[in-house]
Amino acid sequence: MTTTYDELFIGGQWAKPSGGQRIEVRSPATLDVVGSVPEALEADVDAAVAAARQAFDHGPWPQTPPAERAAVLKKFAELLTGRIDEVSGIITSEMGAPSATVQMMMWTPAQAVLGVYDGLAETFPWEETRNGLFGESRVRREPVGVVAAIIPWNVPLFIAINKLVPALLAGCTVILKPAPETPIDALWLAGLFAEAGLPEGVLSVLPADREVSEYLVTHPGIDKVSFTGSTAAGRRVGQLAAAHLKRVHLELGGNSALIVMDDADLDLAVSAGAWASFLHQGQICMTAGRHLVHEAVHDEYVARLADKAGHLPVGNPATEQVALGPIIDARQRDKVHALVTDSVAAGAKLNAGGTYEGLFYQPTVLSEVTQRTPAYATEVFGPVAPVIRFSTADEAAALAADSDYGLSLGILTRDVMRGLELSRRIPTGIVHINEQTVGDEAVIPFGGVRGSGTGARFGGGAANVDAFTDTRWVTVRGDIAPYPF
Repeated sequence: MTTTYDELFIGGQWAKPSGGQRIEVRSPATLDVVGSVPEALEADVDAAVAAARQAFDHGPWPQTPPAERAAVLKKFAELLTGRIDEVSGIITSEMGAPSATVQMMMWTPAQAVLGVYDGLAETFPWEETRNGLFGESRVRREPVGVVAAIIPWNVPLFIAINKLVPALLAGCTVILKPAPETPIDALWLAGLFAEAGLPEGVLSVLPADREVSEYLVTHPGIDKVSFTGSTAAGRRVGQLAAAHLKRVHLELGGNSALIVMDDADLDLAVSAGAWASFLHQGQICMTAGRHLVHEAVHDEYVARLADKAGHLPVGNPATEQVALGPIIDARQRDKVHALVTDSVAAGAKLNAGGTYEGLFYQPTVLSEVTQRTPAYATEVFGPVAPVIRFSTADEAAALAADSDYGLSLGILTRDVMRGLELSRRIPTGIVHINEQTVGDEAVIPFGGVRGSGTGARFGGGAANVDAFTDTRWVTVRGDIAPYPF
């Protein structure tokens, strides 16, 4: 079964694309074609921005009361809930993700996000009144304008909703640019928003390549860019947006550390470590890319982690009960494998995995690594767990902090206070004590530091709505104030 779209979603309506190019979508599990969509060109960006600009500058959506905007989003949530099996099937075919992964990483958090914003329209401080030198002052939160929302392929449903819902609740108009690997579910969502009653002009969905993405970022009609993707791509987006003085929020990559102290319960630690590195084939920004293990338990941890990796089933999630599905494409698989083979050539020991069949990469454990080992020093974005030993808490802190990234940190220890003290010495946006590195909460602001992004402006309810608003200061006096001039 294939899903095909012949039109783009521009300004709330299905529209013929300006060109004849198409994006063919193949399942990474079978390599079969599972659908195709039109490829947006610069002319389509122009049309989408014009519609969004018109809807923002002259349409009713930005002036609609937040409660009424929330009602449209609530209707969208109801429609999505009733058809989640349909979109889950699309995501599984696009990504090759096991159904349990789709449920846990996409649908369950998406539900939570929608639930948070359902009540936020009434509680968000849209306007506050204060008194000062200028008389009565009002601080108003107003929509930032036309938003370019650019999302990656690894968690498309959740990230799309986590950008669209707060931006729309804030009163913005949005152009969503999905990754070319997973464009079908984004167009599917567009139809659902239209069915929910989103006004014309407010939303466009444009599947496109990198060049068109850059055109979108620099377009003079765009006020804000919300980007989730790799650090390299994020730097490019940041540079382009800065040249035009656009607001830009970046949610980027990571190479997160999982620290296993000498007093940790090894059975639980190994299970948490395997989950942190192998979930979704390691294709998560928060994946544990570095396992820092105390020398007293290092050898046992490596042995148990390698044994667990060797028993995790890998295969087509559409036809088998598996723990891991395929890598998204051959380019990414080859990158993962090159990092593994280069690491072994540099002296690392291959304890498990390191092989593949098609796009199915076996969960891999590497030990005897150093800080310069390629798979340790680089974000792999694949099912690879490099393990390095440490002897003291000072050494663990130094190792964990020695990274260009700063997204997530997990510390496993029976001494919670020692874990908290250690975490304060490691720059990172997220800290988990006695939890692995992969996690997200709809009620908590999410984001990283350093090369992982520009801070906690994603998720977290009010924090995310705040990211899509501007502050306006309005003063009111009964009479004109006298001045000495």
